[in-house]
Order: sequence, then structure tokens, then C-alpha cells
Amino acid sequence: MTRRWIGVTTYRREREGRERFALPAAYVDAVRAAGGVPVLLAPGESDAAELLARLDGLVLSGGGDLHPKHSGADGHGSVYGTCEERDEFEVALVRAAIAAGLPTLAICRGLQVLNVARGGTLHGHLPDVVGEHTPHRASQLEPTSHPVRLAPASALARVLDRAALASVPSWHHQAIDRLGAGLMPVAWAADGVIEAIEAGDAPGLVAVQWHPELDIASGAPGRRLFDHLLRS
Repeated sequence: MTRRWIGVTTYRREREGRERFALPAAYVDAVRAAGGVPVLLAPGESDAAELLARLDGLVLSGGGDLHPKHSGADGHGSVYGTCEERDEFEVALVRAAIAAGLPTLAICRGLQVLNVARGGTLHGHLPDVVGEHTPHRASQLEPTSHPVRLAPASALARVLDRAALASVPSWHHQAIDRLGAGLMPVAWAADGVIEAIEAGDAPGLVAVQWHPELDIASGAPGRRLFDHLLRS
């Protein structure tokens, strides 16, 4: 059986020491575990539609924050890892993927990219908005976990075959403020933070605020999302 080629966006260009593009291995491992071939997509390509025409699916990875000029966030002092080159590349990718009907899994920052691409905005720093009763990350360098509630009638609930998740790997300090055009919230943390969105005009798109690539044991919810991407 022919394996499917899945594009995975990399992090920004790192300029300390030798310049490099990098990506946590968990994304590559998750695509492979689901039976796909990961193809790393570094920022800077100029024709997103041409690039995606060669692929069978797309993963928008996590990473640093979107630049405040794109996100509408207030430039809070906790903002880190911004890269306008990456922002522009990934906004173009998600728009092209929706236009082409390409199966797409948008993870953490990827969900935020989708929201911004549709004209939405982000909260600059969640603890300033919802406090810290629900942990969304342990620190900039450490994930944590928390439960989420799913909209029972959502496509996401059908994929995961449940209406709630007792624990998802969480690693973010920004989240959706104003929803972008045509987007629907379909999962929430206990503090009301939107944890997943869907788009009526993009049935092949799954966008979650948590990190399913850290949850890929056979049958686990994270693995189900990658399996779904490869089957779509």
C-alpha cells in the first residue's frame, strides 16, 4: 500500500551558532506511527498551493507565539519565539489547504494560525485573562495536562468517540480571543478557554489547542487524531 506524504511545518529559523530549522521529534514520530511519511516544511516557500499539491496531508505544528501584529495580542512581555516569516508562511499554508480540501491537523500554535488566518485574535497571556486554576502549561519549557469537554455533535467528538477527555497534554500561554470567520468552538477547558475549533467549509480540518503528538500510544486520543489525518 502506498504511504501518504504528510507535510509538517518546522519552527522558525534559529540563528544562534549554525543557522538551522528544527522540529521536535514527537511530530515526526506521530506521523510515522500513523503510517505516514513526514515531510518537513520550513518557512520561506513562496507558493503554498504548489507545495501542498505534492502532499497528502498537512500538520501545522506548535512552537513560538505569533507576532502581535498578526495575532492582535497586546505584545505582552511573555511573548516569545516570534517569526513573521513563519507566520506568513503558515497563514498561506492553511488558507491553501482549506481551498484544496487537504486533510489538515492544526496543533496548538497551528490552531492559533488558523484563527488569525480567518481574521480572529488571540489573548496575549492567558493567566491575565482566566487566572491559573486550569494549568495550560507548567513553564515555557514544560507541558502540563488538564481535562477538556467536547461538543457532543462535533466532528471531533466523533473522531475521538467521546464527549470529554480526562487529560490532554497542554503547552501554551496564548489562546483564542475573538473567533475568526466561519469557525466554531467545539472543545473547552474548565476555565472556558477554547480548546478546539472546526470550520464548516473545511470538513478535513481538525484544530486543537493541545498537543496530540505527545499522546500517541495505540488507541490514545492523540493517536486517533493522527490516524484520522492519515485516513481522511
